[in-house]
Formats: sequence, C-alpha cells, structure tokens
Amino acid sequence: MPSHLRRYQQTRDLHFITFSCYRRQSKLGNPSARAVFEQALERTRQRYSFCLRGYVVMPEHVHLLVSEPEVGALATAMQALKQSVSRTLALRTSQPFWEARYYDFNVWTGKKETEKVKYMHRNPVTRGLVSKPEDCHWSSFRHYATGVEGAVEVESEWTVRRREQSPTPP
Repeated sequence: MPSHLRRYQQTRDLHFITFSCYRRQSKLGNPSARAVFEQALERTRQRYSFCLRGYVVMPEHVHLLVSEPEVGALATAMQALKQSVSRTLALRTSQPFWEARYYDFNVWTGKKETEKVKYMHRNPVTRGLVSKPEDCHWSSFRHYATGVEGAVEVESEWTVRRREQSPTPP
C-alpha cells in the first residue's frame, strides 16, 4: 500500500473492500474456486462476527461491503479469509494466490452504501460475464432481489425481517 494512503478503521463505518488475485490472474474463474471462496467468506464472517452487506466474486478480484468485525481487526479478518482460500486453492504452487494488500474505502452514508452495492452487482454485467445481474451466481444480487439465502449470509432487510419473525429462544 502506498505510504500516502490511510486506512480508517474502528470507526463503525462499513468498508468497501477490494482485493485481487496475484497479477490479476483469473484464479477464481471457475465455479469450484468461487464456491471455495464463498465457503471461506461465510466461515470468516462467522468467526470474526462481521456483517456482510454485499459481495461479488469476479474471476480475478473480489468486492466486499462489510462492517467492522466484533472479534479482532478488519485487517486480521481479511488476512484470514485470503489465507483460507489460498490454502485450499493454491496447495501445489509456489506462486502467491493473492496480491499482498487490499483496497479499503470507508462507507459512511446510506447513499454511498447503495452506490457500492449497485456497483458490485453491475460489475459482472459491465465486464460482459453475464447479461443481467441476476445471472451472476457469485454475488449478493439474488439475495437483495428475492431474499433467497445463499452460501453466505448477507445482512439486508430480508435478513432483519427473518430474524424478527423467528421465535426467540426461552
């Protein structure tokens, strides 16, 4: 990360995170690799207790919109996520799986949150990978559109509504 960039964490903001595969190679270009990423993301979300507001897995990079973790630091959670994926997918290679750093943009308004979620969901269409956001199986779009639960729990109005409707344990 260049020395003039600063990360503002422990601010209770959401964070728009982007990280890339090593040298922008399409290491997440197949469904099984993307499924490994989603499984690792869900395990990391649970372990570090952060809310995931949106995500998209592209062939050579990932976008996440997350809260700050309740357990540990955001940088630690992102490191754990990246290590989990690389340990599974890059066992027999000496080449790194990920670029060393990640991009972090603090999202402090509802308007900016909406902008980032729309950007993520449109990214596969913009890149020509799918014709409509709903055709992308590796993003939070379907959850936002229908409330369907996928491999990763996404914090949304659907999730809040389900929580409110479920009976509370005695």
